[in-house]
Amino acid sequence: MNESTRACENGTINPDIKEYQRYTYAIIYTVILVPGLISNVLALWIFHVYVKETKKAVIFMINLAIADLLQVLSLPLRIYYYLNQSWPFGHAVCMFCFYLKYVNMYASIYFLACISLRRCLLIIYPLRYKGMKRRRDRTWCAIGWFIVCVGCLPFPLLRKNIHLGESPICFSELPMVSLSLASGVTLVTLAELIGFLLPLAVVLTCTWLTAASLSEKNCVLQDAGEKRKALKMVLSCAGVFLFCFMPYHITFPLDFLTKLNKQTSCVFKNAVQRSHPITLCLASFNSCLDPVMYYFTTDEFKRRLSRPELPESFHLHRRMSCSTAEVKVLQSEQEGEI
Repeated sequence: MNESTRACENGTINPDIKEYQRYTYAIIYTVILVPGLISNVLALWIFHVYVKETKKAVIFMINLAIADLLQVLSLPLRIYYYLNQSWPFGHAVCMFCFYLKYVNMYASIYFLACISLRRCLLIIYPLRYKGMKRRRDRTWCAIGWFIVCVGCLPFPLLRKNIHLGESPICFSELPMVSLSLASGVTLVTLAELIGFLLPLAVVLTCTWLTAASLSEKNCVLQDAGEKRKALKMVLSCAGVFLFCFMPYHITFPLDFLTKLNKQTSCVFKNAVQRSHPITLCLASFNSCLDPVMYYFTTDEFKRRLSRPELPESFHLHRRMSCSTAEVKVLQSEQEGEI
């Protein structure tokens, strides 16, 4: 019996596959880190400095950029672990980073669905939803963060804390706690339905409704332009969904099944253990794609990022800060005279 077969029958990972997984995670996370960090910091800066009023789901875009940025900030520790094959930061930090990965992934899914829904409603019911206030959008953002944070708790709670020799292991190498097949299937089904299929249905429905609104006979030229912009946005959201999140949610239940050590063939386990790291990294790649979506689907974002306007914007922001400081000094002097 060779080492690969022995590892499969014992419920452990083949050493060759383990090395493949570590290099896959380390390389792809390193590729994502720098562009994801720069683009999301820039996106948040542009939204904060230039977009003073809520326009077309800007609040949802800000929260999406925050979710992407938090995911990117957790990558250096993951890269360190997979390159050095050791985790000196403690079990609590490991669990927090492990938890943060799924929180940010499902938060991104939620906010992409909100952006699509908001754009669709603005096109189909412009009079009803054009005056929607920021407070309502912020309420939906708070509700979304709460649901995602609570819903992702099973991910760290279902992992064991063990040591491999003298070094603790972390992230994908953490083994699952013992669960019955019925319990595992129930958890996976809920995660798939609520976390992915329901938001995907929202995005696809919004895409279809927005595209259908372009074919209306009473659509004037100006309305057609706005509808094309909205369609571009919801199509971008659907593209990110299908490219980044669908592959992961195909391999996720299969990987969950293999980690429960249920009776599956060694060929099936090896195939899942080789494909799942790729799909998990694709789910992180949305942190690089979302800023591209902002640029190509949001006129304000593209205009503010253009070369002639960017230096002027820095100068304008500095002038506004100085003017605010001067006003405060004058006010304090007047109060002193009084």
